[in-house]
Amino acid sequence: MKRDRIIYWVITSFVALMGLAAGIVYFTVPVIAQEFKHLGFPDYFRVELAIAKLTGALALIIPLVPKRIKEWAYAGFTIVFSSAIIAHSVVEGITAAISPLISLILLVISYVYFTKVNKRKTV
Repeated sequence: MKRDRIIYWVITSFVALMGLAAGIVYFTVPVIAQEFKHLGFPDYFRVELAIAKLTGALALIIPLVPKRIKEWAYAGFTIVFSSAIIAHSVVEGITAAISPLISLILLVISYVYFTKVNKRKTV
């Protein structure tokens, strides 16, 4: 059980850091706005996605957040990463989808260990 907790927190911390970094970069780096335009998205989507990534990352990493909210954050990140894989593949080719694919794999590992760590004991 201790091993599961360590794996959960290491992977989840990494996923949350990626989400926080992306959220900040989406607001502060002008090249990112151009990339969103290149992918065919309107600028308001970049802002919306930045806010979603920041709040989702915080929901995953703050221990006091209820499990149900964390599950919604996992669902949101799954949609975001899956959509990023599709968008990058269609516009730039499959190799551009490697980064969101790795993010999705890490998210799945985090969720698997989230469920292991938070299993309810049945008596």
